[in-house]
Amino acid sequence: MTGVPVLRGGETMPNRVQVQCAGFAYRMSAQVLKQQFGRSDFLRRLMLLYMHALLTQVAQTAACNRHHALNKQLCRWLLIEADRVASNDLTVTQQLIADILGVRREGITEAAGKLYDEGLIHHSRGHIKILDRKGLEARACECYGLVKREFDRLLPRLRQAETVE
Repeated sequence: MTGVPVLRGGETMPNRVQVQCAGFAYRMSAQVLKQQFGRSDFLRRLMLLYMHALLTQVAQTAACNRHHALNKQLCRWLLIEADRVASNDLTVTQQLIADILGVRREGITEAAGKLYDEGLIHHSRGHIKILDRKGLEARACECYGLVKREFDRLLPRLRQAETVE
């Protein structure tokens, strides 16, 4: 969900949104979203829970990017991304991951190479496949578990990532 600033009282969204993977999306004007937010207890509760989970992720990511090694950050990012798309097949470039994590592409290439050598992922140009999710979780920092638990607690749903082959 984008547009959180509009729901929090801002009239504009000062960010740019970039789609990272194929899928389905719904679009509505900010005015309609604000109207429905005011009318629907369900939508208001859902959006507030999502905002809480998102703020947890943003804060934890900032701390993670400052204090944890790049290889742990990469594991965290791959796991969160797999959870969001409900697939272990990710269409993503190392450059995009580097941009998102705020590091040089060469650092991602080296970290991904180590995960490949350990049999945790397979990677080719524009594609990463998680082969050993449990192994990746073991190498990720505690930030992944904290963010995942908070999303699962606030926004319960089928545990899709665990059922993905």
